Amino acid sequence: MPSAKPRVVALLPMKANSERVKGKNFRDFCGKPLFRWILETLLAVEEIEQVVINTDAREILADNGLVETDRIVIRDRKPEICGDLVSMNLVLADDVANVDADVYLMTHTTNPLMSAETVRGALKAFLASRAKESADSLFTVDKVQTRFYRSDCSAVNHDPDNLIRTQDLEPWFEENSNLYIFTRDSFRKTNARIGKQPMMYEGPQFESIDIDDPQDWDFAVVAARFLLEQREEAKS
Repeated sequence: MPSAKPRVVALLPMKANSERVKGKNFRDFCGKPLFRWILETLLAVEEIEQVVINTDAREILADNGLVETDRIVIRDRKPEICGDLVSMNLVLADDVANVDADVYLMTHTTNPLMSAETVRGALKAFLASRAKESADSLFTVDKVQTRFYRSDCSAVNHDPDNLIRTQDLEPWFEENSNLYIFTRDSFRKTNARIGKQPMMYEGPQFESIDIDDPQDWDFAVVAARFLLEQREEAKS
């Protein structure tokens, strides 16, 4: 049986180079390096005991004022799991093998708008389902209800000759890469962050922006500025 207060460790992999947006992890994003946004969010979640950063950029982190503390662990990435074509699951496997935890919570630096409330909500939902043995892992999704087509214009999830309202279509769920929660046991069964018995968690879609390319970056900047303005208005 899982303990009442499991040891929760957040895994935040971070590499020096980015293929589509050069140096994005350390680039200024609305006043601070991009990585600081999600790192500060994770540190604001009291349930998370440690944040483990698996990286090939220790010196760059130091240049940006980040060093190890009692809650931040920086692990130097092994040469054999460096590079743009290396599966993230191999990086996570190295962390899981070397960092002890009851529950691992994994996210990316490229999810700057995810809130501490969403992280807490996902963790709470996972722990409740795990206690009932109804889930061994969790991943966040966006619900999509729209009409899809293949490249040959054939319909995927609807009948063009019998149109129904999009809100009445069967919902589809898109893995948004924002957050994954799993255990060492579930990871070993699949060698992946999604286990054999996963559950989905739908957070606020506004928070699910994932920066992969320059267009994503621009969109995220606009969204972040809006959020900052909303916070300032709430204070006044």
